[in-house]
Amino acid sequence: MFDYIEVFYNRSRRHSTLGYLSPTQFMENWIDAQKQRSQAA
Repeated sequence: MFDYIEVFYNRSRRHSTLGYLSPTQFMENWIDAQKQRSQAA
């Protein structure tokens, strides 16, 4: 049960503090934004 919650559920559920994105999707979006900023500079 612990593995399900920690590995799957917490990484895939949407968080209101992250704009209703999963932590994984939020991080992917953040990395993409950082790449675009560094390319523009």
